[in-house]
Amino acid sequence: MSEEAVTVRAENGVLELTLNRPPANAIDLATSRKMGECFARFRDDDSLRAAIVCSAGEKFFCAGWDLKAAAGGDAVDGDYGVGGFGGLQELRGLNKPVIAAVEGMAVGGGVELALSADLIYAAENASFSLPEIRAGTLADAATCKLPKRLPYHIALEMLFTGRKMCAEEALRWGLVCEVLPDGDSLLRRAREIAGELAAGPPLVFAAIKEVLRCAENEKFQDAMNKITRRQLETVDKLYGSEDIQEGARAFAEKRPPKWKGR
Repeated sequence: MSEEAVTVRAENGVLELTLNRPPANAIDLATSRKMGECFARFRDDDSLRAAIVCSAGEKFFCAGWDLKAAAGGDAVDGDYGVGGFGGLQELRGLNKPVIAAVEGMAVGGGVELALSADLIYAAENASFSLPEIRAGTLADAATCKLPKRLPYHIALEMLFTGRKMCAEEALRWGLVCEVLPDGDSLLRRAREIAGELAAGPPLVFAAIKEVLRCAENEKFQDAMNKITRRQLETVDKLYGSEDIQEGARAFAEKRPPKWKGR
């Protein structure tokens, strides 16, 4: 593994970003900006269809904000970069699938990084906790997102108490898609799923993500009106695309479709 805080590999349409800041994979301002650059490249590069965010080491997925860096002068409200903290949670226009592969502890901002992905897979040793309450501060992004991913009272219990949720409980509540025995099998599974997504219809993934964002912010009928009237850019592009015709032809001809993304 490189000594760089963030390492990236791109292969077969999949971008894989590894956070490598031992011992806890905490994120400082410079690392967050680097992650944002990488995810912005992923967003804008048509040859990249899916992404994985993971971390080096077995103990920590990510311990969140780097308090040592903060003590050394990094401002809590400093410049996190184009995508906000961790490069993902505020990155606009990201209409491609992202997988978080969580091995070890996801703490505070580490939970927020995982929640910024579309799919979460976890190793058996993974755990999720939001200890900000114990320091008298707010887990801001998690407070917005967690009650949408977990039953309300379970989310509030985590936010109010800072307790740790193990991988099996996270699976039981639907926070993660699958729990794998160890880090190696976790990464293999994440790469397998990412490969499937990279081979899928990119215009449909883009439309799904924009529709979800619209549905979160609009009344149901208003969101449906925007979809059916093709007022969402990604939906309009999908319905007027070669790919939607190719999908129908491939189904009728009983063959795998050849997606072009246009």
